Amino acid sequence: MKNYEPRLKKIYREQIAPELFKEFGYTSPMQTPKLEKIVVSMGVGEALQNKKLLDAAIDDLTLIAGQKAVKTKARKSIANFKIREGQEIGAKVTLRGAMMYDFFDRLVNVALPRVKDFRGVNQNAFDGHGNYALGITEQIIFPEIDFDKIERVAGLNIVIVTTARTDAEAKAFLAKFGMPFRK
Repeated sequence: MKNYEPRLKKIYREQIAPELFKEFGYTSPMQTPKLEKIVVSMGVGEALQNKKLLDAAIDDLTLIAGQKAVKTKARKSIANFKIREGQEIGAKVTLRGAMMYDFFDRLVNVALPRVKDFRGVNQNAFDGHGNYALGITEQIIFPEIDFDKIERVAGLNIVIVTTARTDAEAKAFLAKFGMPFRK
């Protein structure tokens, strides 16, 4: 596994990077946008009453990402939601390197086409700095999840962090990777 290179990374190196270099007229190859990391997170507000739900969310995220998920804690107390600072209310996993490219490949080519009535992802979900946020309502679109063994159907958030400086660059970059933007 020492010489393993993900399929999308090879495509990026051989096709996408040179195309972006020409398209945006960069002066250095280092200006070309790259995938930096992908953060997959799941909020489990009901974990306050039922700790089993948080453990199930961690197991689901670990299966989806292929990497151990960590518990996230509330940063501050919110009385209306009965949340105290430091309580465990979610799970997340940060992917980088080969695992990031493999996850992105599975997301675009396997999971998103399995979404019910899928017409593409929102093209306005960029944050102004070239990062893309995607919300998924059901974790069962990933083939790794066994429908019979899940505790409850839950949503998850996926943030794709790129080195692109503008949203237009990031959109072109992700579109070349095969991200199915809504027309």
